[in-house]
Amino acid sequence: MDKNRIIQLAQERIDVLDKGLFIVDLTISAKNVINVELDMEKGGVSIEDCISVSRNIEHNLNREIEDFELNVSSAGMDRPLRHEKQFLKNAGRKITVLKTNGELIEATLANYKEGTFWLSVERVVRNEKKKKSIVVEELCLDKIEIKEIKRVISFK
Repeated sequence: MDKNRIIQLAQERIDVLDKGLFIVDLTISAKNVINVELDMEKGGVSIEDCISVSRNIEHNLNREIEDFELNVSSAGMDRPLRHEKQFLKNAGRKITVLKTNGELIEATLANYKEGTFWLSVERVVRNEKKKKSIVVEELCLDKIEIKEIKRVISFK
């Protein structure tokens, strides 16, 4: 299977829909299982969006030449953020950052630009009278320092 051809077919439909959709990831297994993950710049990906992209890919590939399985889905709230547009979309939200050294940080994604992340980390400190207060620390991390970033899902 030609990955570039599949990306082109998906992108054609995304451009026609003109809703801010983008491809987060596209993989093809050795057994021709094609997985396409989509996200949207604002809001969420609908089932109709996935169906539309899926149909455009499927109708333009010939099953007589190569048999394949096609899965088109949204990137999912529990999945790591991987695309630059996802970082921009989630500015101002709580995230967890797993650094390459194994350190885990819970923070607010303050900003992202060209491979650099600015995080606001809240820490509870005690003063000399043992009263608790919250201190906000600003952190700046380069993309190479980060193994994984996930959204914090809260039902509060």
